[in-house]
Amino acid sequence: MLKFSCNVTDQIHLINQAQCRFMGLPRPVSSVRRRNVSLPISNPRTPVKIQAVVSEQGGRTLTEIGSGTLADRLRLGSLMEDGFSYKEKFIVRCYEVGINKTATVETIANLLQEVGCNHAQSLGFSTDGFATTTTMRKMNLIWVTARMHIEILKYPAWSDVVEIETWCQSEGRIGTRRDWIIKDYSNGQVIGRATSKWVMMNQVTRRLQKASDEIREEYLVFCPPEPR
Repeated sequence: MLKFSCNVTDQIHLINQAQCRFMGLPRPVSSVRRRNVSLPISNPRTPVKIQAVVSEQGGRTLTEIGSGTLADRLRLGSLMEDGFSYKEKFIVRCYEVGINKTATVETIANLLQEVGCNHAQSLGFSTDGFATTTTMRKMNLIWVTARMHIEILKYPAWSDVVEIETWCQSEGRIGTRRDWIIKDYSNGQVIGRATSKWVMMNQVTRRLQKASDEIREEYLVFCPPEPR
């Protein structure tokens, strides 16, 4: 009796060879071939060169060369041409819906936070999740959400594609305001909107602090000059 100390694929291959020798047939070619292939895998955090091409109706094409990570290349979002707003598309996953197969409020809030953080990173702010400026980091200041209002006209369903646009607006020295518009990407219909108020807090003392002129100059350049 033969004993095999190999996996199932090898056993089937050996049995086929034995059957062919018994019947006088040529040996079959194995459908499984083992090869040790060493593929170069790039670090997802290593900056790579990317190229973005934006076409307008007039036929003019703008080409911009920049740098970004692998996540930036795979992310379905980008800054608008005015440089003030950011749009990103999302697919509603099966684990993001409730019993009625529509997205939950928690899912909507998570998507709003995701597109807001991606907007800040696309502008060159810190990647620590707090979207802080250089002066804010020196003073141990971070952004915190004071309040948020979400209005949903129609909840997206499982496998729907939504497009979320976000931008920031100044609220004086107390803080800033971030707004969102949620659209059904298939027809461009507005299905929701949201607004939020952000204030500065000292990460060490946990006390709120007003924005100085230096800090305001760092982020106001990315806010629309006229309120939307």
